[in-house]
Amino acid sequence: MRDFVEGPSILVTEIQNAIQFSSIEDGGAMLSRLWLDNKTTTQMSFVPGPGGAPIRINNNTLELEGGTYEFTARFDYPQLEQLGAAEVLNPESQTLITEQEDQTTSLSFLSYTEKLVAGTWRFLTYFGRDSLISLLLMQPVLSEGEGGAIEAVIGAVLERINKTDGTVCHEETIGDYATYQNLLLNISSTKPICSYIMVDSNYFLAPAMKSYFLDTQAGRNRREAFLAQEATLNFGNESLTYGEITLLNAEEIMRTSAPFASSGGQTWANLVHLKPDQIVGQWRDSTYGIGGGRIPYDVNTALVPAALRSIAALSAAGFFPEHPNWDNLAAEYAQVWEDNTLHFFEETVPAAEARSLVEEYASTSGHGFPSETDSIRSDIVYHGVALEGNNNQPLVKVMNTDDCFRLFLVNTTNQKQLTSFLNQTATNIRAPFPVGLSTPVGLVVANPAYGDEPVYAMNFTNNAYHGTVVWSWQLAMYAAGLQRQLERCSSSVSPDFCSDRAVHKNVVAAYNHLWDLIEANRRYLSSEVWSWQYRGGTFEFIELGALPPPPGSNPTESDIRQLWSLTFLAVTRDESLR
Repeated sequence: MRDFVEGPSILVTEIQNAIQFSSIEDGGAMLSRLWLDNKTTTQMSFVPGPGGAPIRINNNTLELEGGTYEFTARFDYPQLEQLGAAEVLNPESQTLITEQEDQTTSLSFLSYTEKLVAGTWRFLTYFGRDSLISLLLMQPVLSEGEGGAIEAVIGAVLERINKTDGTVCHEETIGDYATYQNLLLNISSTKPICSYIMVDSNYFLAPAMKSYFLDTQAGRNRREAFLAQEATLNFGNESLTYGEITLLNAEEIMRTSAPFASSGGQTWANLVHLKPDQIVGQWRDSTYGIGGGRIPYDVNTALVPAALRSIAALSAAGFFPEHPNWDNLAAEYAQVWEDNTLHFFEETVPAAEARSLVEEYASTSGHGFPSETDSIRSDIVYHGVALEGNNNQPLVKVMNTDDCFRLFLVNTTNQKQLTSFLNQTATNIRAPFPVGLSTPVGLVVANPAYGDEPVYAMNFTNNAYHGTVVWSWQLAMYAAGLQRQLERCSSSVSPDFCSDRAVHKNVVAAYNHLWDLIEANRRYLSSEVWSWQYRGGTFEFIELGALPPPPGSNPTESDIRQLWSLTFLAVTRDESLR
């Protein structure tokens, strides 16, 4: 279905010709098909209800007159064990079942003892990145221990790791589609398939394991038994223990991060690049999501150092006895990555030039929104979404929301850099689009106004999957990240920005502005992504799929329920910061 909707819309003969049409009682009709495994069957029946006429079958087509019909779908593929709402939440969070019934019902629908799935309808399967980001944001409310949601997420990731290099599976292919994909390779097998095309997914596992197995009592109690478990699913890791698989991932991270961390190694060449044969590799995984860039901002400035810090902590706790020096070595690597990656992506636009660029963008966008350039009172500073972009662009000059990764995952100790970064981030959150990221319907995940080339405005639009649109989980990570940084001001050794009254005030204001937007758009938060239209002098919510797609693209429908869009069950406003 997804291939048909998002691809060339070609029907597969092997599938279509296997559909059997038959009449059933009460004037109904049934479509049935034997799967390619020659075992599983799917049945879809239609029966007239009040006012419905008998259904006619004409040349493999069901003809239904106007009226009411009952539709039933059945299939006998083995089902997973679902976690009920009470089972997916920890004891302290049970009140959410009545307080936020819709959200917890959705979370339960996507949660199973073996894995949590990404969303519905389009992504009702395992996605490594989605699962781990959801866990990191929702851990305070998720069930712990054997059979709980947290271990379901971590176990699912470990089961699917590529044992040849320790990389994390991005997306699994199972069921009839796996059989079909195997047949395309002249393989007669129902074995599931995993995609390992992403580079960001690898770096979320270590922070998730550190957060559970070191930072919670339940995780500390479960560590030994969990790591001793053997993989059982048919992804190539059978007989390996979870501890052995964890080591494979950590070794991959240490190996690939070492060149940049070496003496004199702080060059573009040693940053993390997308895989050579791929145009995507992190969460903005659409054709123009990072403007053709090869070196993504989020991965290099946040995910790598966060993973290294976590490996250092896990090593100090005895996780990797094969590498007794990792507690110090990984921490040394992390410091180099934290201190020496941001500047590659930083862009400063003088105020006068910024006004000119934004006014040009606003006047040519075709939407009619104001330029808001009166709010530009100083130079604009932001970090581009990637390096090595299309048209030989060294930096993809798109302001974006991926600052949230560094806010949430990295507690840098470089005081000058931290103060500057927080001030810049807060300013861009508060500034109205197209000067900054803020609209009445939320923060846009990309702002191409400063690109200074028409290609930016063409590729980052309000009808593009990763264009000037709003993603729920990015709002959640931003909110959680700002709160984490502000909470450091209450520690015994607080960062310098806490005593800088102007910067601290700016960050607190950004936090509250963001939460005001979140609360104003709460009815949309469970969905994956949404967009806007400018009417009546303001930005109004509109479903992304309701907009005509970009030229040469198929319509993109947002999932009505997305796992990482349910993270506001755990991410809540700190009222003391108002």
